[in-house]
Amino acid sequence: MQKDTKLQQTKIDSKKKWLLMIGVILIAANLRAPLTSIGSLITLIRTDLGISHALAGTITTLPLLAFALLSPFAPKIAHKITMERTIFLSLVVLAFGIVLRSLFGTGALFAGTILIGVAIAFGNVLLPGFIKMNFPLKVGIMTGMYGVFMNIFAALGSGLSVPLTSIGDIGWQGSLAFWAIPVFIAIAVWAPQLKKGKEPTEYSKATPKEKLSLARSPLAWSITLFMGLQSLIFYTLVTWLPEILQGMGYSMSAAGWMLFLMQFAIIPFTFIIPVLAERMKNQILLGVGTAVLFILGITGVLIGSTSLMPVAVIMIGIGAGSAFSLSMMFFSMRTSTAVEASDMSGMAQSFGYLLAATGPIVFGGLHDMTDSWTMPLIMLIALAVVILLVGIVAGKDRVIGNAISEN
Repeated sequence: MQKDTKLQQTKIDSKKKWLLMIGVILIAANLRAPLTSIGSLITLIRTDLGISHALAGTITTLPLLAFALLSPFAPKIAHKITMERTIFLSLVVLAFGIVLRSLFGTGALFAGTILIGVAIAFGNVLLPGFIKMNFPLKVGIMTGMYGVFMNIFAALGSGLSVPLTSIGDIGWQGSLAFWAIPVFIAIAVWAPQLKKGKEPTEYSKATPKEKLSLARSPLAWSITLFMGLQSLIFYTLVTWLPEILQGMGYSMSAAGWMLFLMQFAIIPFTFIIPVLAERMKNQILLGVGTAVLFILGITGVLIGSTSLMPVAVIMIGIGAGSAFSLSMMFFSMRTSTAVEASDMSGMAQSFGYLLAATGPIVFGGLHDMTDSWTMPLIMLIALAVVILLVGIVAGKDRVIGNAISEN
């Protein structure tokens, strides 16, 4: 009888783990698609609302600002009301933001976009920690699945947005509203997690002495710049690549699928790069290789050859996937404890996304000033050179505490 009870409890626990795993995957699926779905539709939105390129760039910039400003507060709020409830509320805000930006005109578009950024900022910060807390023996597998599904749906957001506009003449508003559906599914699957009680987090129990000061570390700033500049390039191209390609003669749908190709190329490297980085003595070669891929890919877009364009966008995608994964690895490989890793992640995501937020606006503004995409693309190439330089510093085999004492 006791064995039967234990077996039944094991089955229940197993079912809960599977439900939790599906919940994590569904949340990951909603962390990028509401943002990447904008890029393919930016021309339609601009034309319909009569806004400039620079103002249109803020549609991508506003969520990045939310990432930058709110990332440090997510763990504190999660500690007060539990991580499960915080993630649930972020999903509710995300659904509301998607609906708001889709249905009620220019003001609502920007207000809804801010709410989307707020919601995703919380998911960005909390989900990796949630995985570590609930899947301690499967962190690598779960992180890989999280990255893959996030990028698959990011790619689908770019590729499907234009075709969705022609379904029943729903237009760009209906196309953007479509991405609320997977959010509602995630809310339904995640709801059982609200029954869990409050548990203290390791970070909240850390003493001030255990929390590393990063502001005077060149290594920490190199990691932050690496994270921020790769995000700047990625989100700028997610916003503007379709319109650049349309100016070269691509149809709106074809340009959207080229953006899909760029993001699809990211997916395998969310697995490959962490495995390689962990096995290498230092990661300088990976940092340099990432920057070179960005430089070659953006140069290919600048040249504008139709036959080379798929190769160029694939190179950018590989560079973006490698850079993002390498940034995540730097947080843990360049720190000594989990608390230090959390601090490093918070600094890099806060300052990094603040830097990234300037990209789409400056890029669109340069186009407005020059009536050409040449100078904006040259700007991205120059930033990729900076990524190469900071990648060398961040890639060296050392940790931040030692690096501070050496300076």
